[in-house]
Amino acid sequence: MKKRKLGKSGLEVSVLGFGCMGLNYAYSQTIDKRESIALLHAAVERGVTFFDTAEVYGPFTNEELVGEALKPYRDRVVIATKFGIKLQDGKQVQDSHPSRIRESIEGSLKRLNTDVIDLYYQHRVDPQVPIEDVAGTMKELINEGKIKHWGLSEAGVQTIRRAHAIHPVTAVESEYSLWWRRPEEALLPALEELGIGFVPFSPLGKGFLTGSISKDAKFDKSDFRSIVPRFTPAALDANHALVDLLKKVAGQKNATPAQISLAWLLAQKPWIVPIPGTTKRGRLEENIGAADVELSQDDLNRINEALAKIKVEGERYPEELEKRTGL
Repeated sequence: MKKRKLGKSGLEVSVLGFGCMGLNYAYSQTIDKRESIALLHAAVERGVTFFDTAEVYGPFTNEELVGEALKPYRDRVVIATKFGIKLQDGKQVQDSHPSRIRESIEGSLKRLNTDVIDLYYQHRVDPQVPIEDVAGTMKELINEGKIKHWGLSEAGVQTIRRAHAIHPVTAVESEYSLWWRRPEEALLPALEELGIGFVPFSPLGKGFLTGSISKDAKFDKSDFRSIVPRFTPAALDANHALVDLLKKVAGQKNATPAQISLAWLLAQKPWIVPIPGTTKRGRLEENIGAADVELSQDDLNRINEALAKIKVEGERYPEELEKRTGL
């Protein structure tokens, strides 16, 4: 598989990564440990070198799974994980105090079965802790050899600038896709200016952009999408115009809607590396195939012209979760 560098950091990864969260967390269609390990092994053998997890996924169980699965390939892969969210009284709370970060890194190193973490993200910005304190702790961890690079997830531009001034940020991870384009307004120009890579999560719109979710789909309470406004019946019905567009373009390019969605992201900037996740081998192969789909400037112009006529309905997060983001 082709590779890309995340900004000016020199960190080279496969052009498409693998978001591991959904293997055993957040969605109703998770798979067991044996199947998950087999799928991750298949991803490595097909050229994927970039894998994303987090302390809070589970919590802990996703890191444990990733650590076990990737141990045989450790010298071939880049592992990203995250700190800064913990469970307290059954609720997720932000905590990026330096003492807590140091607890988190030791736990992640152990669970991931590694001596060093390649890319360590602050999962969400903690309003109680100055970002300078977080960046300073990351600098210490890099100097101690416990992490190689650090990044921010769903952070605002001013926070990114302040953090980058203390110690260079390698990557920012945030949601970005054909149906969530707000990063284009301020985030992407700032990252380009600073030389920071961008890692879009949910690049397939939590499955919607694959075209496999029907207008009348229902989601189990264990599925995160059951609380997402964009997945209400009314929103699903309205947003199907986007799927229709993708299917039309896919037919013209001998591809699938998912491949067009990923190829569109890859065409935006050469330092963007999406991390689609899946629990199915067929979907893995489909996603990997997107790296070979070429969209010309004319293709991109036609897609953008069509997108301008489609109004996406529903927010991407419930209000409480959106408040935790900096976009």
